[in-house]
Amino acid sequence: MRNTLFIFVLLAVSACPAAAADNLNVSYEQLLREITTPPASASAPEAKAAFAAQAEGRYWVTIKASDKRERTALLEAGFDIVEVEKDRVSGIAGPELDGLLSSKSVTVLGKTPLAAYASSFTKDFPSQDAIYHNYQETTDLLRSLAAANSDIASLFSIGKSVEGRDIWCLRINSGAKGETPSSKPGAFFLGNIHAREHLANEVPLLFAAWLLEHRNDAEAKKYISSLDIYVVPMGNPDGAEYDIKTGNYQYYRKNMAKNAGGSRGVDLNRNFDSWWCEAGASSYPGADTYCGPRAFSEPESQHIKRFMETRRNIRTHISYHTYGSLILYPWGGSDDNVPDERDRKVFIKAGDAMGKLTGYYSQKSSDMYVATGDSADWAYAATGAFAFTFELEGRGFYPGSAIVKTSVEKNVKAGLYLLSITDNPYKVI
Repeated sequence: MRNTLFIFVLLAVSACPAAAADNLNVSYEQLLREITTPPASASAPEAKAAFAAQAEGRYWVTIKASDKRERTALLEAGFDIVEVEKDRVSGIAGPELDGLLSSKSVTVLGKTPLAAYASSFTKDFPSQDAIYHNYQETTDLLRSLAAANSDIASLFSIGKSVEGRDIWCLRINSGAKGETPSSKPGAFFLGNIHAREHLANEVPLLFAAWLLEHRNDAEAKKYISSLDIYVVPMGNPDGAEYDIKTGNYQYYRKNMAKNAGGSRGVDLNRNFDSWWCEAGASSYPGADTYCGPRAFSEPESQHIKRFMETRRNIRTHISYHTYGSLILYPWGGSDDNVPDERDRKVFIKAGDAMGKLTGYYSQKSSDMYVATGDSADWAYAATGAFAFTFELEGRGFYPGSAIVKTSVEKNVKAGLYLLSITDNPYKVI
C-alpha cells in the first residue's frame, strides 16, 4: 500500500521526462525488491471485528462436483467457485444459499464460517501487505509514469465507476497520446475487474513500469515505437477499495452497484454481452456471480466496451485475474470451439507459449466450467482481438507480498511475448 521509494524515485525524475529512463538511478530489479519487502505490523482488533461483521452468514464451503456440468450449475445457483479439484469445488456461499446447502441436491464436504476461514491466513492490506497499491497509490504511480515519460506515455480516464472514480488508462505510444487515434497495432492489458484480486492490479501496473524503464532496450524500444499499448490496471476501483476499507479483506468480488432488494454489486465478468446470463451466471442480485439486470448494465463494463469498440486497432488483449495459474481463451460461455480454425490455432499456440513462460496451464476457458457474460469472450467476438484471461498464481486471493516479485517477473515475459505477436498474431501458426 505504501510504495514510497518507487513513487519518490518516479516523482524525482518527472521534471525531465525525455531523459527519464536514462536518469533513473534505481534499477527495475531493485525497485521490485524494495516494493516486495513486507513491513512488519499486526492487524488491529477493530479491523478484525469489522471483517467478522461483514462476513456474518458467509461460509467457505467445499461441495462435491465431479464435472464441469455440475460446476456450472453451482455457479448458476449463485455459488462463488474459487478452487476446482477433480471431484470437488470450494468457494464462498452467502445466506441466500442456505436452502441449497441443506438440500439433498448437493453433497457438502466442508463448511466453515468465512471469518474463521480468513483468520487462518495473514491478510491485512495496510500492514503486512502494504506493498500492494490501493486506488490512490495506483493513480499516483500512473501519473508519475506518464509524467516521467511524457514523450511516449500519456494518461487518461476511460470513464467513471459507479461511485465516481476514474478508471485510468496508461497509454504507451511514440506517435499518439491520450485518446488520439492510431493506426499502429494495439495491445490492451486490463487488471482487477474482480475486487478481491489485488495481484491482478500489480501485474499490469508493474509491467507498464518495466516497459518504461526499459524503453531504450532493443526489445522494449521496438514495441514502443511500433505498437499502441494500453494498460488499465484497475478496472473495478470501487470494489477494490471496498475490499480493503476496514483494514481486513472482505472477500468482495463485484462492483458497488445498488441492487433491488438492498444487496450490492454486479459481477463485472458476467455482465458482458456474450451469452449474457445463461450458463454459469446467477440472476439473483445477492449472489457473487450476479450477472446484473441486463448486459452492460454497469458503467465499468460499458466503459471497457466503448474503449475497445473505438480502438479497432487492438489485436491482442489480456484480462488479469486470480488465482489458479491458468491461461484461458474463448470460449468460456460455450462448450464449442471458436468457429474460425485459424483463430483457434492462434489461441492454442500463443496460450501454450505464454504458459511455458509463466508455468501456467493453457486451456479453453469452458473446459473448467461454462461461465457466460465473460469479458474475453465478448472482446474476441465483438472486436476480433485475441483475448486471453490470465489466472495468476497463488493459493488464495490474498497470497501475501512475497508472491508479487515472482508473479510480475513471469508475466513481464508473457506480456512481452504478447507484444511480439501483436503486429500479426497469425504468425504463430
